[in-house]
Amino acid sequence: MKLAIDAMGGDNAPEAIVKGAVLAAKEIKGLELTLIGDQDQINPYLNGEANIEVIHTTEMITGEDEPVRAVRRKKNASMVLMAKEVQEGRADGCISAGNTGALMSAGLFVVGRMNGVDRPALSPTLPTQDGKGFLMLDVGANVDAKPSHLLQYAVIGSIYAEQVRGIKKPRVGLLNVGTEEGKGSDLTKKAFQLMQDAPIHFVGNVESRDLLEGVADVVVTDGFTGNVTLKTIEGTAMTMFSMIKKTFMSNFKTKLAAGLVKNDLRTLRDQLDYSEYGGAGLFGLSAPVIKAHGSSNDRAVFNAIKQACQMVELNVTSTIQDTLNDLQNKEDE
Repeated sequence: MKLAIDAMGGDNAPEAIVKGAVLAAKEIKGLELTLIGDQDQINPYLNGEANIEVIHTTEMITGEDEPVRAVRRKKNASMVLMAKEVQEGRADGCISAGNTGALMSAGLFVVGRMNGVDRPALSPTLPTQDGKGFLMLDVGANVDAKPSHLLQYAVIGSIYAEQVRGIKKPRVGLLNVGTEEGKGSDLTKKAFQLMQDAPIHFVGNVESRDLLEGVADVVVTDGFTGNVTLKTIEGTAMTMFSMIKKTFMSNFKTKLAAGLVKNDLRTLRDQLDYSEYGGAGLFGLSAPVIKAHGSSNDRAVFNAIKQACQMVELNVTSTIQDTLNDLQNKEDE
């Protein structure tokens, strides 16, 4: 199995990216990695791993670049060369912690879209109270969506949850303003009807307040709503921990208490960190493309690589393609 990695993408690149790659190269049997980036910056973090090669380039796409223009003009950028490794068959999938919009553009224009998929979805696995997590799609690949797009997201998410996350008969919910069937916008009402007849375990509408309780294994929504929901969850977690820290540091007595529960608080923090589940998959492309969190450390990079490996090993892309083809054939009959 071969994966290509953008070594220059992310807040902590290339150190965290390379260290995560080295960790994966040691722990995952049969894995070959190609790091794309500035070799002079990459080499200090390599430990002479035989199954890691480097493609040298000093060009990169930054957070300030306009995504589509950058992918088209910066032909030798680390992210673009990474995607070309997949396009030209030298890698089975790729990972980047860089510019999200640019990665989506590289995925569409270089890696290519899966046949029959109208719009790919950006899909992270988010934490739940029981530690199992849930897959949410879309969280920003497409701001607008049609009911047919949400149907495809539901099918894709269900296959990923079952094949990669090992959830038997995953529950698929449609994010809405209420749980009743007649609730919501014209988009959600039409999507609801489509999902009822789809080859998935559809549990109906779900509300955002219940997401972290594990109301569904897969939650489907349009990219605008998904992105707002994602950032609300992330922001709430960050604010909560900031408030807890402020409370514990307020006086000598609370500082002593903080010392006693330090490990428990660290466990809770990790439980709310969705990078522990890997990266956000760009589902609907012709090969696995994983967006690691921009602030990923080496462990988060390792988890993203592991996630991509599972998708390759379990032939998730071809399974999604076959299921969507069957669905289309039924619609045509």
